[in-house]
Amino acid sequence: MGPESAKSFPGSALVRVQIAPPGPAARARQEVDYGRRGKGYIFGAFRPATGEAFTHPYAGRTIANWVDFLGKTEVWLDADAERVYAIVDNLNVHRATDVLLFCLAHPCWEFVFTPRYAAYLNLIEPWWKTLRSLALKGRRFESWCELCQAVEAATAYWNAHRHPFVWGRRRRHKAGRKPGLALLPKAA
Repeated sequence: MGPESAKSFPGSALVRVQIAPPGPAARARQEVDYGRRGKGYIFGAFRPATGEAFTHPYAGRTIANWVDFLGKTEVWLDADAERVYAIVDNLNVHRATDVLLFCLAHPCWEFVFTPRYAAYLNLIEPWWKTLRSLALKGRRFESWCELCQAVEAATAYWNAHRHPFVWGRRRRHKAGRKPGLALLPKAA
C-alpha cells in the first residue's frame, strides 16, 4: 500500500468549517492538507484461506526493502508450507536479481505475476481497501510513525477477527424475476 503520507484522510462525517446560520445544506468540506510530514510504503502479505494478514512499513519501495519483506514473510509463514504462491504486480522491484536469488535460496516460493491493468485479480487489493478503512479513514496523522502504528493496530485487529476472505462481490438475496414478457398497461 503506498505511497502513503502522514496527512488527513477524509471520513464519512461532515466536517464543519464555520458556524453558519441554518439554511440549505452545504457541501461537506475539509481543510486542505498536503501531507508533508513524512511518507513511506506499507508492504503486506495475505492468506485468503485463513484471512490472516502481515504488514510492515518501509521508507521506500526499493529492491532491498522488498527482499527484506520477503524474508520477514518467510518467518511469518508456517514452516511446513510446501509451496508459497506470491501474487505480485509487474513492478520492476518484483523482478530484480536479488529477488531471483531469494527464490533460489527458498525453492518453495513461486511468483505469479498478474496481467497488466488487472490489479483486481490480486486478492490483496480488496484487503488493502479494508485496511485503509480500518486504519486511515477519518484520521489525521502528524508523523509517519503515527501512521505506521495505526496500520499495525488495524492489522492486529483484523487478525484477531479474521475469517476466510471471499473474493468477489457480496451476495445479496434478490427476489427472482418471473420469466416471460413484461406486463403491458391495459388500454382504456
